Amino acid sequence: MTHATGGSNLRVDGEALWTDLMETARFGGTPKGGIKRLTLTAEDRQVRDWFVKACEDLGCAVSCDSMGNLFARRPGRDDSLPPITMGSHLDTQPTGGKFDGILGVLGGLAVLRALREAGHVTRHPIELINWTNEEGSRFTPPMMCSGVFAGVFTEQEVLDKRDRAGLRFGEELEAIGYRGEEICGRHPLAAYFELHIEQGPILEAEDRTIGAVAGVQGMRWYEVTVRGRDAHAGSTPMPLRHDTLLASARMIAALAEVARAHAPGVGTVGLIENRPNSNNVVPGETFFTVDIRHPDDGVVAAMEAAFQARFRAIAEAGGVTLDIVPIWDAPAVHFDPACVAMVADAAREAGFDPRPIVSGPGHDAAYVARVAPTAMIFVPCKDGLSHNEEESITQADAQAGANVLLGAILRADAAF
Repeated sequence: MTHATGGSNLRVDGEALWTDLMETARFGGTPKGGIKRLTLTAEDRQVRDWFVKACEDLGCAVSCDSMGNLFARRPGRDDSLPPITMGSHLDTQPTGGKFDGILGVLGGLAVLRALREAGHVTRHPIELINWTNEEGSRFTPPMMCSGVFAGVFTEQEVLDKRDRAGLRFGEELEAIGYRGEEICGRHPLAAYFELHIEQGPILEAEDRTIGAVAGVQGMRWYEVTVRGRDAHAGSTPMPLRHDTLLASARMIAALAEVARAHAPGVGTVGLIENRPNSNNVVPGETFFTVDIRHPDDGVVAAMEAAFQARFRAIAEAGGVTLDIVPIWDAPAVHFDPACVAMVADAAREAGFDPRPIVSGPGHDAAYVARVAPTAMIFVPCKDGLSHNEEESITQADAQAGANVLLGAILRADAAF
């Protein structure tokens, strides 16, 4: 057996990693080649079952906490030490791709496989984590169970969350059989590394393979309800209408203007519901979501004030009422400099020039960073496209990212 001391000639099996990525894509696979695997569904249970078996086949012991987070543990020479960890998520968007989150979990599996096949024993235990409900598509907000782990949300408030169909998170977690006994947040971590696709265009545009992620930009979510009065589309004159969909359309356009005025900030309305949603009825109630992001928390606050002022003015002019409810506030995150340096060093050792980068999307790592030294590794995706069935990466980049993850894990094992 060999012992880890930092840098290493160990390499992951890129073919096996790619096979795993394609194999797991069948759980919730779509006709367009993507994945619809919403959290706590039958498809989520299927991929979890696959993950548990794959980890056990590598000699790992798998445990599950009270939020359904999964921990696959490979023993170290000193099993009393807290584990060096890696991971991401296996749930997807309704029209998700094969790699968002999944690369981080299966790249971690490739690391465990490389260690086992080389007979390489680390000082710390090494653990691979699958976090529950990172996407926040079925149950909002996102990063929900890493959030409980980090103390951002209470366990009870998450268990009581309901999806748009009224189904309760806690009951759905029980239904798939993945609610464990360990209280979420009591699992020790020495450090955490997350491999992920960039979900943006920078690495591809600069022909770079590895991004050493310095942090995550700040973001806030809101639920907006606009109320007016249903009316007949044929007999209600335009000046006398209280049309909530028209007012909402103007608010959505105003949000885009606010985001452009605070570049590189972004603003998005990704969900909208209109009532009564009938051809010949002036809408009387419209619901939509707002997502704003910027690397500077002060600018996020300015964007919030600006869009809310614009929305209120539009509501008054349109004769409708407005209700804006903040549902998620994730401040900007700065990852542990030592862990970021480990990623950069591992990239250089593997022959890559790491590109310092800040993440636009949120990730479980953003919450884990509150309780353990954390860093992320990015690899490029074609055209920067993600949250899309056409999401695509190369096998070579997947292997490169997993090798950098392996190198960072070995460095952390020597340092902590």
